[in-house]
Amino acid sequence: MPDKYKNKYRIPSARLQSWDYGSDGAYFITICTQDRIHFFGDVENGEMLLNEAGLLAEQLWLQIAAQFKFIELGNFVVMPNHVHGILIINKNDVPDTPPTGERANEPRGGFAGDKNPMLNDNISRVVRWYKGRCCFDIRKTCKDFEWQTRFHDHIIRDADSFETIQDYIANNPQNWKQDKFYNT
Repeated sequence: MPDKYKNKYRIPSARLQSWDYGSDGAYFITICTQDRIHFFGDVENGEMLLNEAGLLAEQLWLQIAAQFKFIELGNFVVMPNHVHGILIINKNDVPDTPPTGERANEPRGGFAGDKNPMLNDNISRVVRWYKGRCCFDIRKTCKDFEWQTRFHDHIIRDADSFETIQDYIANNPQNWKQDKFYNT
């Protein structure tokens, strides 16, 4: 029987428990819309035609690297009901910047303390920011927009896998009718 939290069933995390998702590396991310509703446009003749919500999803993905100095972007694509992208964590050239000003001496992290995911430079923080910004902006014109609660990640472990995934993302619109999200 699955564990319960606040009298609701908890689904165990799909994350690799032995991996630090804040460590340098490349991560293949898939984020789906709630119920896989086609919010972002349509694929025609193997090309993704983004609507207003899709353009916002694309623009906000491109802002990730500016928002998070430890992130580099690989290929990405906005599809009718999901986003695929590669996020690369590279903290080698990013200096640590401790909090300054009035908040420097405040306890950080609320009830979670230093375990608060929003205080750590990791994939979850980046995806949470992206999903939140998309919801905020897209709901201005599309009130029903929602993301699926979770997201899928795959740790890219070598150059061959990286290239295969880059190609998969680039070719996703041409292969839309064979995509597992096509008929949903």
